[in-house]
Amino acid sequence: MATSVPSPPSPADTSEPASPGARRRPLEGEKELHAAKRSEDDRGEPTASWPLALATVCLIVYASLYPFAEWRNQGISPLNFLTAPLPRYWTGFDVGVNLAGYAPLGFLLALAALRSGRMRLAVSVAVLSAAVLSLLMETLQSYLPSRVPSNVDFALNSAGAWLGACTAWLLEKAGAIARWSRVRARWFVRDARGALVLLALWPVALLFPASVPLGLGQVIERLEYWLAEMLADTPFLEWLPVRDIELQPLVPGAEVICVALGALIPCLLAYGVVRTWPQRAVVLVGALSAGIALTALSAALSYGPDHAWSWLDLPVQVGLVMGGVLALLMLPVPRRATAAVLLVALCVHLSLLNQAPAGPYFAETLQIWEQGRFVRFNGLAQWLGWLWPFATLAYVLVRLSVRKSGDARESKIGA
Repeated sequence: MATSVPSPPSPADTSEPASPGARRRPLEGEKELHAAKRSEDDRGEPTASWPLALATVCLIVYASLYPFAEWRNQGISPLNFLTAPLPRYWTGFDVGVNLAGYAPLGFLLALAALRSGRMRLAVSVAVLSAAVLSLLMETLQSYLPSRVPSNVDFALNSAGAWLGACTAWLLEKAGAIARWSRVRARWFVRDARGALVLLALWPVALLFPASVPLGLGQVIERLEYWLAEMLADTPFLEWLPVRDIELQPLVPGAEVICVALGALIPCLLAYGVVRTWPQRAVVLVGALSAGIALTALSAALSYGPDHAWSWLDLPVQVGLVMGGVLALLMLPVPRRATAAVLLVALCVHLSLLNQAPAGPYFAETLQIWEQGRFVRFNGLAQWLGWLWPFATLAYVLVRLSVRKSGDARESKIGA
């Protein structure tokens, strides 16, 4: 008696019942999110926390050791401050500054450890690292005549780092960091941390008063002055190039271009790592709003609240509108093309800006700024204002020179 051999099940028979969302298109950034999760299981997710933590360390070193001059040895142990009596006088401002100064470092170090998969040791490593840095800074202050090491400062710095690290740990437990990872995967490409760090530092750089609004990187006159001062009374002074004609103030048309490029540059930097053009539009609005608000805050801090908007004259208004229109037209442009345009914009911006003098009124403003109450923070903002465009230029050059296997796919912009 013949028996029938069952035929092999067809693919339709072996498949699971189709769910309502089985045939949906993947969400924008979903593949990258899954890839980031798999990478996190293996070696940890790439995070901007490490570069931001390094930038915070540089800030702390600058603020702790400024003005880096007149080092001397007192002939006593630099660790004597640890056993010294507690100071009799202190202010709430000093307590707040010491706590707030190290809280971001503790937060960023713990966050970096958490996102690298080191859950158990995140807080301990962050606090210990920040405490070691604080101890080193207080020890080095023993060799500076203008600084006084303090055991209270050391304790407050360590406590601030602990508060920041605990905040990161609590956010991780509450799922906020996981939600941020999902948001980042949907909004930014995987290797976005360099651009994110630069974008995070851009508002701080804008606090430094600029002779042209949004005009960062005007260093030629200062560089010439520093070189002449360093080489004074040496034969090398004659090697410095001498201009036949003094720098002339920018004409209104050149000022319009400088302002437009100053507004366009952070937008193009963000376009290189943002996934879709609607998200780029959101970044465009945020960047222009932040640029205007921070420039007004800088003017208010430098000249007084009554002059917060005195910089917003007709050429600046035209430049801001032009920069916004150019950024709007660049919304659908592929990433590598935006990086190339950004490179050109940076070169033109720096070239125009450094062909103009600072001006006597601006020089007087710098003296007020450099001698202000927050002189160490002011100095940091000043250095960021000078160096941010050049750091962005270096980042763009590296990004354009490195070709990856998925470059063609990554250069496409989603709708």
